[in-house]
Amino acid sequence: MTHTVKPGETLSQIARDYRVPLQTIILANPGINPDIIYVGQRIIIPGIPDPASNPYQIDISVNSRTLKLLRNGMLQKQFPIAVGKMVSATPFGNFIIINKAPNPGGPFGTMWMSLSKQHYGIHGTNNPSSIGKAVSKGCIRMYNRDVEELARTIPIGTPVYIHP
Repeated sequence: MTHTVKPGETLSQIARDYRVPLQTIILANPGINPDIIYVGQRIIIPGIPDPASNPYQIDISVNSRTLKLLRNGMLQKQFPIAVGKMVSATPFGNFIIINKAPNPGGPFGTMWMSLSKQHYGIHGTNNPSSIGKAVSKGCIRMYNRDVEELARTIPIGTPVYIHP
């Protein structure tokens, strides 16, 4: 898959966001200078499937607190979610699902799916009454049954678009 550099990003942070060793990214991008990258530069991220080959997409509206699962651009299902509170807002932007971890424990419910932004994910909850509210530390919370269904449906590499 290919990542397009955004303002303020460093190669080290991109490596952390995708959970890929920096040296692996450097080796996959011959001639790259890890100290000088520029906005718009395309960086190959090895080991992550190309999102363009995936029929699924996730569309998250923070304001309406909904997660829509699309397949080939058509709505398949819509789920209620919880989002970040004002002091720890859910980040806006385009991300991808880079891994899945069943039974992460604690407040993450029965499933964790990492986004290509370090420390953020879509996960279940041990507090179902939080769904529909702005209460998280920036992650997307779902009912456990919903996040399990979503995780069974989508592959690694699924694009995620988060907007107001």
